[in-house]
Amino acid sequence: MVVAGRWVGSVLLCSSMVGITAIGGAGGYGFGLWNSSARTAAAHGVAVPLSLVSTPTTPPASPPTKPVKIAQPNDAEALAVSDLEYKLRHFDVEAVVRSSITVEVPRNWNDTLQDPPKEMRYTDPTTLRWIRIAAGFSIRRLPADSMAERIEALKNNPADQDLKVVSQKVSDDGRTATLTYTYIPKEYLRRVVVRWVALEGSPNAAVEISSTGLPQDSPAIMDVLDHATQTVTRTDAGL
Repeated sequence: MVVAGRWVGSVLLCSSMVGITAIGGAGGYGFGLWNSSARTAAAHGVAVPLSLVSTPTTPPASPPTKPVKIAQPNDAEALAVSDLEYKLRHFDVEAVVRSSITVEVPRNWNDTLQDPPKEMRYTDPTTLRWIRIAAGFSIRRLPADSMAERIEALKNNPADQDLKVVSQKVSDDGRTATLTYTYIPKEYLRRVVVRWVALEGSPNAAVEISSTGLPQDSPAIMDVLDHATQTVTRTDAGL
């Protein structure tokens, strides 16, 4: 009888498991049908529980495009070439190496070493014009290649500043490359002339000189740039 009782108990247990499995399978099958029906109903405009309807994700909105700036007129008197007096200056800048620079810049322009100290800037008393001299970088790129790289970089300038390349010139001997462009950083249109200069001993650019002012200052900022180009020297030392 004990044996029979174990057998009967086993039979009942197996029957119960079969029943549970059948119910579970039926439940899963029923849920699948219900979920499928819910999607079909939602597609036909029939109300279904929100928990059964997947909500499509909305892509993030693109940031609004800033309108292009309109340059405000600046009636400042143009900087006159005849008013410029030059003085030889000396300073050090650092990047890959420490470069000692000598260069002629306008006598009454104030110096400001930039942070990081890769370049020196001289600004006129009105703060409307300045010249920037950068060095300390590796002398490994021709002036024309340096200019081409800068033109590519300027393509990332904010579109609302309306940057326009005016001209790009390489000297016949390839030892200088000059890029001129305008843009509107704030309220006034700025004219920028950047020049890469090869010095004695290498055809590659050793200094980068940038002269900036208002459109009416064009002759004067070119004079400042030319004086710097003709007088600049660079002597390197380790950091």
